[in-house]
Amino acid sequence: MASLPDSSTAFARDALTGLAGADALRSRLDEWRHDASQSGRAAPVHAMLLGLGRFDAVNLAYGEAAGDGALVEVARRLLHFAADELADGEWIAARLGGGKFALVAHQQLNRERWQWLGEAVGEAIAAPIAAIDGSGTVRLWPRIAMMRVLPGESPAHILDRLAATLGRAHDRPDARVLWAERSHAPAGIRAAELEADLLAAIDRNEIEIAFQPQFSLADGRLVGAEALARWHHRRVGLIGAGPLFAIAERVDHVAQLSRHIAETALEAARDWPHDLRLSLNITPADLASREFARDFLKIVAATGFDSDRVTLEITEQVLLSDLERSAPVIERLRARGIRIALDDFGGGFCNFRYLKLLALDEIKLDRSMIEGIESDPRDRAVLKSIVALARALQLDVVAEGIETEAQAAIARDEGCAKFQGYLGSVPLSASAFLERARS
Repeated sequence: MASLPDSSTAFARDALTGLAGADALRSRLDEWRHDASQSGRAAPVHAMLLGLGRFDAVNLAYGEAAGDGALVEVARRLLHFAADELADGEWIAARLGGGKFALVAHQQLNRERWQWLGEAVGEAIAAPIAAIDGSGTVRLWPRIAMMRVLPGESPAHILDRLAATLGRAHDRPDARVLWAERSHAPAGIRAAELEADLLAAIDRNEIEIAFQPQFSLADGRLVGAEALARWHHRRVGLIGAGPLFAIAERVDHVAQLSRHIAETALEAARDWPHDLRLSLNITPADLASREFARDFLKIVAATGFDSDRVTLEITEQVLLSDLERSAPVIERLRARGIRIALDDFGGGFCNFRYLKLLALDEIKLDRSMIEGIESDPRDRAVLKSIVALARALQLDVVAEGIETEAQAAIARDEGCAKFQGYLGSVPLSASAFLERARS
């Protein structure tokens, strides 16, 4: 679901982040309230308001440009999180000015899952953000107010209750998430319990791998897939890859989880037709290990999958840990035929230093680079410029988040090589992807 209502032409996007603004959010809330009053059976509405504590200090310490860059990155992370975790229903993400953002879902969610989603959003926003000038990283301190919207409740009342709760949250450094109905979060699953469940889930092989198909823009044929980790927790529900790794990081089991995902995905891909590629994501813990290249190549060899059919995707967040250490690891992997892609390119303020220092094979455009290219000449001009830069560096370009034929046509005309997104397919189970690959 896009971050603006269907009638978004009547509302201006937030100029800095491209998210919906307050007017668009209120309009969407009114639409959902009207639908509920007409049908009497509409899905419930859940809302959260996120505020960035100490944001003024970021502007003072790093300058307004760095502050703006941080806000753009927060918006990107919020959109990615919502697209991954709320894909089964309607939702809207909005910026309400300054360092305040809203995420509202119109779908069946139990209170415990909404609580967990708020905590997971907070963790995602709190991760370090690269400064624009490359001088270091910025850390933000999110606080989140949450609520389940009452039947007939007006948008103004919803936002007022969230704002009042957020004010209390900022006064309590020990509480990242507060509910509007009460002064503390509802009883839910404890972090320690969730962490223990994850370790057991890995041992029992309960971490599922979905495959997001990738297609050639030239002729539409299937060319491969990206492996996406999913965990169906018995109480919280579906947990996507980002929050999943955040849980693993707290118990120092990122390497174990990453290895499990790689082994499972490679074993499933072993039965694919030989012209299809498999894309896997690399974590900071992976690249921090001196033996990652050696260990990963052993996993590939043990599964019998050809290393020259593997693409490893690296995000800027991964490279923040140690760019100089990452370069030789990447070189060693490429020497064995593995392709390297820079993922989420164009999200936030890109650090082009990575393109200078790293041996890359392709860049994967952030989905925000695709939104708006059908209607906004500036968005298309940005896409054209990125593709021209990639061509100069002899890099392929993959467009992520393609949802319409018009977007696909523009991406193809501008020179992108591949795409993934709901236009081609939703993520598929291993068996469903194999059936499609053989058809």
